[in-house]
Amino acid sequence: MNKAIFFLLPIFLLSFVMNAGCADEKNTQKKQQKNTSKGDQMTVKFKTVQYIDKDGIGIEAFRILIPSDWKFEGGIYWTNLDNPAMPAVSAIKVSNPDGSEELETFPNQMFFWTDNPMTMSMFPAGSRYFGAEVRQPTDSLGYIENILIQRARGDVSGLRIMEKQKLPELAKQLVAGQQQPGIKTSVDSGKVRIEYQKNGKIYEETIFAVIEYLSFPIQSMYGTTTNTNWIGDYLFSFKAEKGKLDASTKVLQTMVNSFQVNPQWFNKYNQLVQYLIQNQIRRIQAIGQISRIISQTSNEISDMMMQSYNDRQATYDRISDNFSQMIRGVDSYYNPIEQKSVELPSGYGNAWTNSLVEYILSDDPNYNPNIGSNLNWQEMKMK
Repeated sequence: MNKAIFFLLPIFLLSFVMNAGCADEKNTQKKQQKNTSKGDQMTVKFKTVQYIDKDGIGIEAFRILIPSDWKFEGGIYWTNLDNPAMPAVSAIKVSNPDGSEELETFPNQMFFWTDNPMTMSMFPAGSRYFGAEVRQPTDSLGYIENILIQRARGDVSGLRIMEKQKLPELAKQLVAGQQQPGIKTSVDSGKVRIEYQKNGKIYEETIFAVIEYLSFPIQSMYGTTTNTNWIGDYLFSFKAEKGKLDASTKVLQTMVNSFQVNPQWFNKYNQLVQYLIQNQIRRIQAIGQISRIISQTSNEISDMMMQSYNDRQATYDRISDNFSQMIRGVDSYYNPIEQKSVELPSGYGNAWTNSLVEYILSDDPNYNPNIGSNLNWQEMKMK
């Protein structure tokens, strides 16, 4: 399996948002929701967001489902130019403008460690080895507490660790099928719940992480030593004001589960990574040079690349299924327009979709999104 995709995707990310319809449609939906709502979440609407990798490969990289009135920020950043195996990273935030709920994904991080004394003398802890930070491996909980939180939440006060939990079943879904000859592969995953204060409010946040370890023997003057590349990926968090996080989990989980990579982007990104590694390019100063290389990549997806994509998507599906079982916050519906399944928050019972890949959920049996709408909303059946 090609490992390039591991180094880019935590999950998720945007530059172009699909048109949600005309102003009249939006006003009508707002009015309908106001008139039919008896509770805060009686009717909820989702839209599909597409991220165009305009600074890199130039095409859609992925798509994700988000609540229609939430704000999307971030994207793919081509800033890891000293690391040919991971020239780009991604980071996004999807937040509720009317509340504190937020989904955040963090950039993947690649680390290196070795027990070779000569290598360590040349590349001590804290330095960079072929673009990877030199740091002794840790498990998922140690990574979240001692690395990710320190770097991502340094601007908060009163931070407390409320709960730590290993997620062995999630790790098992990832490690399946990832073994490579001559390389010892292992995976560890976990989550940490924290509480802190920022801007006068108290927040709760659950942070998830998967750590992948790839160790391989090296012959040296000291005999056989071991090099280890370890990667922090699938890094994301659910956040809300204290007391509101658990109630928000269904919507936040829906976004995570909806993430889908574009196979054409996957193909070109992997070709680029292979080119950089094969030519041992350690630093590219200008994005124009990346664009020149990308222009030489093929649009044709080879059987091997397509198999790599399918294997990776199957891994996402396994993780999604396992994650859903852990949280039990989503239901699966059949989309008759796209002719595929989609996971949406549970507890509503009635769901519709349209050709813009938008979704409406309601627990009101009398609610009909086609009334007063110029769009064709088709009802979806729960699977």
